[in-house]
Amino acid sequence: MRVAIIGATGYGGAELIRLLHGHPHITEITFHSSSQEGKAMEESYPHLSDLYTSQLQEIDPETIGKEADIVFLSTPPGVSAEYSGKLIENGAKVIDLSGDLRLKEKDVYESWYERDSADTELLNEAVYGLTEWNREGIKASSLLSNPGCYPTATLLGLGPLVSEKLIDLDTLIIDAKSGTTGAGRSPSAITHFSEMNDNFKVYKVNEHKHIPEIEQTLKGWSESDVTVTFTPHLVPMTRGIMATMYGKATMSVTENQLRELYEEMYKDAPFIRIREDGKYPSTKEVYGTNYCDIGLTYDERTGRITIVSVIDNLVKGASGQAIQNMNLMLGFEENEGLNQVPVYP
Repeated sequence: MRVAIIGATGYGGAELIRLLHGHPHITEITFHSSSQEGKAMEESYPHLSDLYTSQLQEIDPETIGKEADIVFLSTPPGVSAEYSGKLIENGAKVIDLSGDLRLKEKDVYESWYERDSADTELLNEAVYGLTEWNREGIKASSLLSNPGCYPTATLLGLGPLVSEKLIDLDTLIIDAKSGTTGAGRSPSAITHFSEMNDNFKVYKVNEHKHIPEIEQTLKGWSESDVTVTFTPHLVPMTRGIMATMYGKATMSVTENQLRELYEEMYKDAPFIRIREDGKYPSTKEVYGTNYCDIGLTYDERTGRITIVSVIDNLVKGASGQAIQNMNLMLGFEENEGLNQVPVYP
């Protein structure tokens, strides 16, 4: 299979290259960039020296669509809205890693992203790729919207409870922490070493762009309007997300019943691992992999359920999940090319 990566010089693009390099069905990868056309990949990433010596090519959606079987768009907002339709028209399947196609309501996108939305036709065609909860839709899709990193950790952690109506969504609080790669490769005041080292920051309180994405999916599962309190933080580490969710149980339940529910719902999910009683995951335990590890508990005193969900934001939160979705779209085994052991310590 032939793959094209548009936006190959960002962290998401680099991670796609790392994972696709070992994929048994990928025979060719081309790299495309609007800002570094003509440069060698190793100029951006010296660790790719001797592995990929080809130059970054221009972004010509007609040519790319005809030559590639599948195209990954690891790009800033606005690019996928412009190129996805042309790529599909010319024969390629498309996986968008940006937020352009995640929100189905144009006015919601424009309010949160403060830019024009993609065309309605494109939004309606795009399938939301939270793999474990939408396999059949993904298999039939030609245009896939890959979930954001925070929503992936959050929704995988909440899915069983919400689908079974075991948690009161009006009481839900999501407290999430991310490594600095979640902010992208471009340097900024919030992420450079002197500001971030030995520091711990809250940011975009009540205004993070992933809030409407989380609410949209929860609304679909619960069949009711949902608003959430979501508070993101940056921690001084490179990779990883930990999302800790709190909410009131809607009925009498035991911790053992909750764990059995999660184990049953995720029994056919190769990348979801449920912790045993009294044990909770840490970000290092999924580092460099497509795993999502989940721990949970029930506090009889307060009636609250606590769920802890961890992922690598660049893998399960971006490029790994994109490849997991690619596998389903192309008829491969779901875990092809994604069986890495976590890097530890």
